[in-house]
Amino acid sequence: MLPRFILTPYFLDQALPGLESLHDPEWVVNKPTLPAGSPQERMIAHYKPLARIVELSINAGELPVSIAGDCCTSIGVLAGLQQAGIDPTLIWFDAHGDFNTWQTTPSGFLGGMPLAMLVGRGEQTIRDGVGAGVLQEDQVILSDARDLDPGEREAVAGSKLVHLKRVREILDYQLPQGPLWVHFDTDVIDASEAPAMNYPVPGGPGTRELGEVFSYLGGCGQIVAVSLSSWNPELDGDGTSQEISLDLLQKLIWQ
Repeated sequence: MLPRFILTPYFLDQALPGLESLHDPEWVVNKPTLPAGSPQERMIAHYKPLARIVELSINAGELPVSIAGDCCTSIGVLAGLQQAGIDPTLIWFDAHGDFNTWQTTPSGFLGGMPLAMLVGRGEQTIRDGVGAGVLQEDQVILSDARDLDPGEREAVAGSKLVHLKRVREILDYQLPQGPLWVHFDTDVIDASEAPAMNYPVPGGPGTRELGEVFSYLGGCGQIVAVSLSSWNPELDGDGTSQEISLDLLQKLIWQ
């Protein structure tokens, strides 16, 4: 299955010009003009076309690979998979849980809520606006998430998510049959190796450990989509974080 790279150069509802340097002529660039309105309305405006591109890629027998500046873009990926008739298990690699709601968030940051949104918790205007159905909690494997807010920690513990606190645990976990969607927030990488992150968290898996895990998943033959939430290009002066992140991405998609 050949990958179809889809570049969405936004961080939430704001353009992220530094990400556009990744553009390859064969990639699809999803960069619509965003309307005036709330952040949610503006995010919906570029998640809808992303969903359509993902759907078309699936129907063409391709592997959609979404690259964007934040994790909320995953909502568009889910919508596209569902529109193509795919009900995936989601494996979510992230230093954070992204499982906050308006009731648990200490900051009100939408970027800390997308996994909760996907499973029908908390903020739902974006998921509803994009036309994505709810992903069942027991179809989600959360990997790492070493930095959880107090209320978020309680929510994860009380949910039906499978939380594997060390990424290597996936090697011994019995993967469910059927399609897999892998979401890779690059801040899961040990910040000492890939520091150009908006919200770096000390510790975590290094590139060798993640490479082993990603090679294993890439070789399982079940991945139908990959989404990547990127490093901050403005902080990546020497390009190290970009290089490491894209090298790891290759292990998921070129098998």
